[in-house]
Amino acid sequence: MRAIRIGEFEIGPNSRPFIVAEMSGNHNQSLDRALQIVDAAAEAGVQALKIQTYTADTMTLDIKEREFFIEDPASLWKGSSLYDLYQQAYTPWEWHKPIFERCKKHGMVGFSAPFDLSAVDFLESLDVPVYKIASFEIVDLPLVRRVARTGKPLIISTGMASAIEIMEAVEAARAAGAQDLVLLKCTSSYPATPEQTNLRTLPHLQTLSGAQVGISDHTMGVGVAVAAVALGATLIEKHFTLARADGGVDSAFSLEPHEMRQLVVESERAWQGMGAVSYGPVGKEFNSLKHRRSLYIAQDMKAGDVFTPKNLRSIRPGLGLSPKYYESFLNKKIQRDAPCGTPLSWDLLG
Repeated sequence: MRAIRIGEFEIGPNSRPFIVAEMSGNHNQSLDRALQIVDAAAEAGVQALKIQTYTADTMTLDIKEREFFIEDPASLWKGSSLYDLYQQAYTPWEWHKPIFERCKKHGMVGFSAPFDLSAVDFLESLDVPVYKIASFEIVDLPLVRRVARTGKPLIISTGMASAIEIMEAVEAARAAGAQDLVLLKCTSSYPATPEQTNLRTLPHLQTLSGAQVGISDHTMGVGVAVAAVALGATLIEKHFTLARADGGVDSAFSLEPHEMRQLVVESERAWQGMGAVSYGPVGKEFNSLKHRRSLYIAQDMKAGDVFTPKNLRSIRPGLGLSPKYYESFLNKKIQRDAPCGTPLSWDLLG
């Protein structure tokens, strides 16, 4: 699998998982809070922080009825129009530069998901190093092609998308010049449940697309994201806030700083634990071989004595012959004197 470089970081199976903290609207319309979120993400150890580039007018129409109004009782945003929701959640474009500069100060990658062509042009003026296509925009092939033409690495979330829709987006991106792709398994409900995540899709998605795969995870906690590493995820994106109690459009399913730190640590442990196909002792296990069971003389024996279950036992440590040879010695005579505690060896049979 081809490794992808973003700044000083490498994304691929031979590198620890690339963790992206998604700020989204958790800045609560405060630049100071947005910068605090950047600082907290850096402290948690993530490699990247992502924002979203749109305005309410580039997302929808200012209509407060019909399909433009959220009435679903199960929605976190019930009672809001789409326009008002995006107006509340959007990151002012004049904040992008200071947010990205704060990321750079911490050695993190700062980037964004553009939601229309004007957003791509704006982000290009800031020379972002990587782009993200959100799940809801995967079907916007003109947007996918415009981003791909930048030649920069492209991350695409696949929430709700059929295999055909995913491959249409992948083919559009590659035809427009994208070489470095990461596809994120995503469940576009907020929050999502582990049962809806279907992580076993990851290896199939990798085979289907030939791209690296990861997860954009909207479940609570870090368990699902860590499990994704074992199935090939090289990138993990999780929404991030300073404190869920502070509120905000995405706070209910966002990680707090101590949880993000846990994700960084545990995902790396999962990656390290994957290793390679291996049997037999490795590393410090070689020192443990001496603590296996082996055959020892359990009573003082004189030359000519017969081995019996009383004077021949399988015990720890492991300096004698393997217990698999136990029956080979029973009822046979020892050829020389041997005190109790002598490890069994073939020369005792002569």
